Amino acid sequence: MRLDGKVALVTGGVSGIGKATAFEFARQGATVIVADINTEGGAAAEAEARVAGLSIEYLTLDLENSESVEACAAAALDRHGRVDILVNAAGWDRIQPFLENTSEFMDRVLAINLRGPIGLTQKLIPAMAANGHGKIVNVASDAGRVGSLGETVYAAAKGGMIAFTKSLARETARYQITVNCVCPGPTDTPLFQAQPDKLKVALEKAIPFRRIAKPQELADAILFFASPRSDYITAQILSVSGGLTMVG
Repeated sequence: MRLDGKVALVTGGVSGIGKATAFEFARQGATVIVADINTEGGAAAEAEARVAGLSIEYLTLDLENSESVEACAAAALDRHGRVDILVNAAGWDRIQPFLENTSEFMDRVLAINLRGPIGLTQKLIPAMAANGHGKIVNVASDAGRVGSLGETVYAAAKGGMIAFTKSLARETARYQITVNCVCPGPTDTPLFQAQPDKLKVALEKAIPFRRIAKPQELADAILFFASPRSDYITAQILSVSGGLTMVG
């Protein structure tokens, strides 16, 4: 599934699923922009890519800040003239009972997981439409499909990304832009590792495969939606959860 000559922007691209995706895209021939709030991680990703002979560059992106979102989109287009593939992989949450959520916490969850990605996508679509092609892959969560204890606002945001995927796919099909969504189950990312050990063990036992997903396994699914192999597929939601969520 080669991506030669393509320009891809991957949010959350300095760690976890985003980093695995960015490096896989680069190995498949794409020029990749990793957009992330973590500047030190961005510099490290660029350095790691140079050693491996891969084309990866970093742009600052704060999804809570609309000006930063606009600046990131503008910088990507200024550098390359287009973005062929957009992967909205950035995400953030903390396990917490809904009744304990503060307004500041809820605002942050919604900004990083829903409002920010929507804003970035809106800024990049016009160039895709002008070129007559594009691939958008949203990384939501199975929490947005079936709910998740202690992640109510996060589940709401990810459910919003699923609905956003389906509606946007209808609007952009006329421009030959596909919009699809990958929903991870529990995955070995920094966000997952920050959870209590008791919860991590319980999740692992609940998965039919009896193990947590590797970020690369999510990257492989994202690559499919970003590649020419999925040119006639749009508005689809794919769970990658080891059978944890068997949703029809």
